[in-house]
Amino acid sequence: MGGRGGQDAREMARQAMQSLRDGNAAAARAAFEALAAAGADDASSCLGLALACRALGDGEGALAAVDRALGHEPRNLRALVFKGDVLDFLGDRRAASSFYLAAVNQARAAGEVAADLRPDLARAQAACERFAGAIEEGVRQRIAGTGLAEGRPGARFRESLDILFGHRRPYFQQPRYYYFPGLPHVQFFERAAFPWMDRLEAATGTIREELREVMKDASVFRPYVQGDPRRPRKEQDGLLDNPDWSAYYLWKNGEVVPEAAARCPATLAALSEAPIPRIANRSPSILFSQLKAGARIPPHCGLVNTRLICHLPLIVPGHCRFRVGNETREWREGEAWAFDDTIEHEAWNGSAGTRVILLFEIWRPELSAEERAMVTALFEAVDASGAAQPAWEI
Repeated sequence: MGGRGGQDAREMARQAMQSLRDGNAAAARAAFEALAAAGADDASSCLGLALACRALGDGEGALAAVDRALGHEPRNLRALVFKGDVLDFLGDRRAASSFYLAAVNQARAAGEVAADLRPDLARAQAACERFAGAIEEGVRQRIAGTGLAEGRPGARFRESLDILFGHRRPYFQQPRYYYFPGLPHVQFFERAAFPWMDRLEAATGTIREELREVMKDASVFRPYVQGDPRRPRKEQDGLLDNPDWSAYYLWKNGEVVPEAAARCPATLAALSEAPIPRIANRSPSILFSQLKAGARIPPHCGLVNTRLICHLPLIVPGHCRFRVGNETREWREGEAWAFDDTIEHEAWNGSAGTRVILLFEIWRPELSAEERAMVTALFEAVDASGAAQPAWEI
């Protein structure tokens, strides 16, 4: 609207806003309605009318006005939050939360928002959390009443609830070198799937004795991440050539380390039943992994998803944690586990002592004998072709 009419409309809008600021909701409402009747309203004046209606206790009038505001500007953050406010006032919390969430998500995508909008968005975020918390509490109480999610059988289902309500996020395999399709995304595997671990755990004391003999000469442990002049230098989050995380190999990249193997015969004997891959130049690798006091191994993913990594904790001074995906555990001496290292994982030693584990790889149990033979043939064919082999660490 141009000319005199446009000036009149702007003056009416200014006076309406001033009445709203002065707390005269009735005068503001009359002025905003006059603007609408003259066909001169926009998102701002419609929102002003909605505010005046709410101040007068007219929830339905406020809802109609904010709907007109959103008709002008569907992505108006202030209008989205206000519609959530009105719906909450009218008792429709489910609908209110959808508008609050739309405003919060839109603001997050925008990155930066005007300073005067931040209190509204903070209120919307708090409302979303409050509504979600109430829903979660009701759902968990109802499920608890059924008794269906108790004990180990319900562990995966309980994890799904944590993911649903935003307390955890799902993690997936991200192998850095080779991906075998169709394998389930499992973080820690059920201990019962590996009956051969009974013999391994039973030998913990004997294995620890061999380890302690080895540790009398600290120089035999070498940094786990070592520089190679034939490869580009990678800093590896400060771990390159850092003895805080070090290893003593009995087997490395498919080759026995004769002197180390001779010093640790009981250790290797305890692994005789484990389904360890035998792939030239690559597997097995069997080692004692040492993590110094206060050290941390940053999040990373392994090379191939056709294997699992196993740990047998031997020296654990306490406060030593290990995370795979969304599950964090503490190592306990003599309690072995198997995990998928192509799912993001990390480790901490929060103690004042050194933590040492026996670390080795096994075939994934889902792979058939034929598939294991195929994977073995693949890697050996790659090496025979002369292709550059990645650093085959575990």
